[in-house]
Amino acid sequence: MKSLSRVLGRITLLMHWIGGVFLIGMMLSTLLDVITRGLFSLTDGALDWTFIGGVELVKYCLLFTVLFILPHSVSRSQVIVDLFTDHFSDRKKNLFEAFYLLCFAFLGGAMSYSFFHLIDEAAMSYETTQDLLIPMTYFYSVATFATAMLCISAAMGAIELIFNRKQSA
Repeated sequence: MKSLSRVLGRITLLMHWIGGVFLIGMMLSTLLDVITRGLFSLTDGALDWTFIGGVELVKYCLLFTVLFILPHSVSRSQVIVDLFTDHFSDRKKNLFEAFYLLCFAFLGGAMSYSFFHLIDEAAMSYETTQDLLIPMTYFYSVATFATAMLCISAAMGAIELIFNRKQSA
């Protein structure tokens, strides 16, 4: 169990870094889009370096940023309201946090299930993005993986808390 948890931690850390790359990509595509639109406006249309699909790039980069960062962060960023949980024992705090993580595991599993079925639907209908015409099956496949990792990571975190292998902070 400990080695599985360690491997999962490494995979989710890699996903966390990839999510950061998507965040930087979103920032750069937004910046590039604003600059090229500004140049178009300043030159009264003489210099047209605007590119189609900037909004889609931002949209999908944002989606993947969130989906790739969540699996690593879900069990590491809990805000505990001390006023409410101050009188709880460590065991009760762990169970409280485990319930929270199980809710995230359910959310990740439900999203993964939904994205998984969208892969076949998009493949059968040849669904593509509106501007860039990228097949949606790619996006749904990546989203399925990321949400499945969220489910697994949250469930593993909850199991560690329930069986007291991880102490609350």
